[in-house]
Amino acid sequence: MNDTLSFTRELMSRRSITPDDAGCQDLIVERLKPFGFTFERFEINGVSNLWARRGSAKPIICFAGHTDVVPTGPLDKWHTDPFSPSERDGKLYGRGAADMKTGVAAFVTATEAFVKAHPDHAGSIALLITSDEEGPSVDGTARVVEWLQAQNERIDYTIVGEPSSSEFFGDTIKNGRRGSLSARLVVKGVQGHIAYPHLAENPIHLFAPALAELSSTVWDNGNEYFPATTFQVSNINAGTGAFNVIPGTIEVYFNFRFSTASTALNLQSRTEDILRKHGLAFDIAWTLGGKPFFTTRGNLVAALTAAIQKVAGVTPQLSTSGGTSDGRFIAEICDQVAEFGPINASIHKIDECVEVADIRRLHDVYFHTLKILLAPK
Repeated sequence: MNDTLSFTRELMSRRSITPDDAGCQDLIVERLKPFGFTFERFEINGVSNLWARRGSAKPIICFAGHTDVVPTGPLDKWHTDPFSPSERDGKLYGRGAADMKTGVAAFVTATEAFVKAHPDHAGSIALLITSDEEGPSVDGTARVVEWLQAQNERIDYTIVGEPSSSEFFGDTIKNGRRGSLSARLVVKGVQGHIAYPHLAENPIHLFAPALAELSSTVWDNGNEYFPATTFQVSNINAGTGAFNVIPGTIEVYFNFRFSTASTALNLQSRTEDILRKHGLAFDIAWTLGGKPFFTTRGNLVAALTAAIQKVAGVTPQLSTSGGTSDGRFIAEICDQVAEFGPINASIHKIDECVEVADIRRLHDVYFHTLKILLAPK
C-alpha cells in the first residue's frame, strides 16, 4: 500500500499538463529497469511515449495508460495545490489522482510485485504509456500502435487503466467504447442587407430544416452491447456581428457517437444525402476520432472479474458507456481490450481525488489479474 500510494503521489507531483510528460515516464523506466524490462521511447512533436516489455513469449499482457493530465482550471478554486497531493478524509487530492496517475502507479507496483513472486512467469508483460491522451491523441498511443504493427506484433490482452468505476470501486469494467465521428460543415448562402432578403439567401434559414431532420433521425437502434448512435451539435457560428447583415455562410460542428450497428462511412453518406435533399450548397470535412470496439467475455474479462471479486467482493458489470479512450487505437492490434480503474466521479474537476483505500485495491486487482493469466499453473 505504502509503495503504490507513494508512487502515485510522486507522479501527481509532476506538472504533466498535456502533452508534457514532465519526467513521469523516466520514473517508470527507473523503477522497471531492475526487473528485466526493455524500453522503446518515442518523442514525437512534443509528445512522450513509452513501450516497456518483459519477456518475448506469448501471451502479451499490456497495461496502457497516460501520464498527461488536463489543465487545473482556476487555482483559487482548489482547496490545495493540485500538484502537491494531499490527503484528507480518506482521500488523496490533486490533478491526476483518478485520471489516471493512480492507475499508472498501480500498473507499475503490481508488475513489480508479480515479477518478484513469479520471476519465471509465462508470456510477457508490457506497458504502453503516452503523454497525449488528454490532448489531440494524434502522436501518442496511435503512433506506438503503428510501430508495433510495423513489427508485426499483436497484443493478446490489454488493460487500460482509465477510471471505469462509477458508484463504488469495482462496479464497472468497460469492455468497449463507442466510435466518434466529427464534422465541420459550412452551408453557403448569399450575404446581403437584412431589409432586402429577396436579394440574399440566409444560410441559417436554409440549414434549419436540415438540422431538424438530422436531429430527429434515428441513425440506428444500437444492439445488445451498445446504446443507439447519437447526433449532437457542439458549435454553430454565423453572422458579421451586425444586426443588419444577412450572413453569407453558417459554420456547424457536430459529432456522432456511434455503435457497432453503424459505420462511419454509412453515417457520412446518410448525412450528406439529407443535406443534398434540402438543396444546400455546402462543404463538409469529416474527422474519425475512433472506431467502436468491443471485447467479448473472454479470458481477459474473466480474469479481471475474478480479481475484482477477490479484492473488492463485488461482481462488476460490463459497460460500453462514456466517451472514447486510447483503447480504440490498441483494439487495432488486440482482440481483448478492457478498461478498469478507480471511481470516475471527480475526473477533470476541481479537487479531483481518489479514495486512498482504492489505491491498494487497484494494485491488488492488477496483481491478481496477472497471476490468473500468467502465473505458472
